[in-house]
Amino acid sequence: MLAEWTMFRTGRSLIMKTMLAGCALASLTNVTYAADDYVLGPDSQVQPGVPQGTVTKHTWKSEKVYPGTERDYWIYVPKQYDGSQPASVMVFQDGGAYVNPEGQFRSTIVFDNLIHKKEMPVTIGIFLNPGVIPATEPNAKPRQNRSFEYDSLGDQYARFLLEEILPEVGRTYKLTDQASQRAICGISSGGICAWTVAWERPDAFSKVLSHVGSFTNIRGGHVYHALIRKTERKPIRVFLQDGSGDLDNVHGSWPLANQEMAAALKFAKYDYRFEFGDGGHNGKHGGALLPESLRWLWRNDDAR
Repeated sequence: MLAEWTMFRTGRSLIMKTMLAGCALASLTNVTYAADDYVLGPDSQVQPGVPQGTVTKHTWKSEKVYPGTERDYWIYVPKQYDGSQPASVMVFQDGGAYVNPEGQFRSTIVFDNLIHKKEMPVTIGIFLNPGVIPATEPNAKPRQNRSFEYDSLGDQYARFLLEEILPEVGRTYKLTDQASQRAICGISSGGICAWTVAWERPDAFSKVLSHVGSFTNIRGGHVYHALIRKTERKPIRVFLQDGSGDLDNVHGSWPLANQEMAAALKFAKYDYRFEFGDGGHNGKHGGALLPESLRWLWRNDDAR
């Protein structure tokens, strides 16, 4: 029996074609496997002997940049932090999802493991939820400020971090002021927000991690791929993740927008990496990639 196997890979989907000669068996054609079935690896699991950091929950009422808003946030402090040296910093939008030890990302567990193995520096994580404006009537609901904060272009959210959040956290912990030791991460609208912070203030944040980032026309973010091509390259290192099953709606196509971003970053010679899989608008793929994403972002800390 003669069998010839040809394999084609798109993202993580595997298409297998088989040609069988002298056999009555039917051939398998266009069989697709592994659609959005990403799983967490060992670096996303609690490991024996690895020191575990602490997480504390806080609230913040903005009086300057987003007056009237309130939000929860969490601070992760690794066991290795002793206050003798400034710690690196990583900020997460939609922080409640990223800090959840049983969620799709399990960021603090990944931090524990990678810091222990010296694959990333001693890093304090700041996990911020988007702001809400409390209701003024007994039966009314609070107003969500997420899209305004995350999808808007300009330096407002960067100023919020630099003028309010980092100084507040810095009252308790010694934080670096070096852009090369500051990273920012987010999912969906939080992903474009992370990019906007670094784009506006590369002197303050030089590392970006975007999961299924909304580089679409929600509030004008679709212009970034053109701006990147026409603007002198900025000292930003960026890791993009998206999937072929991501959103496609009136705001645009998320898969196409992320591919446009990657093409523009390549054209402008950025230090970038793009992982395009077969997932949807969720954190499955990004969560499975998080350890590798962080290792890549923090490699050779001072390199651009």
